Amino acid sequence: MTTDANPTLAENMLLLRREDFDDLLDRAAERGAERVLAHLGLENGHAARDIRELRDLLEAWRDARRTAWQTTIKLLTTAILAALLVGAAIKLKLMGGGQ
Repeated sequence: MTTDANPTLAENMLLLRREDFDDLLDRAAERGAERVLAHLGLENGHAARDIRELRDLLEAWRDARRTAWQTTIKLLTTAILAALLVGAAIKLKLMGGGQ
């Protein structure tokens, strides 16, 4: 057999029709996605639900963290304002402070 009788890989790629190449890429992508899901332990058909639940959990965590910061800031603001009011009341002798 001569080298002229054996088409090279490049020649074979040129012989592929566009549709065949797209199908080949689709199958390769699908197999890759299945391998990744299996590697992550999400291959049992419930991957979409599991990912949705994880996203909901992450969103709830972010909401809780944001609420905790807001509560902390409100608490500090209230404490500062209360201290200012108590200080003003003592200064104005409204609370029976010493002379």
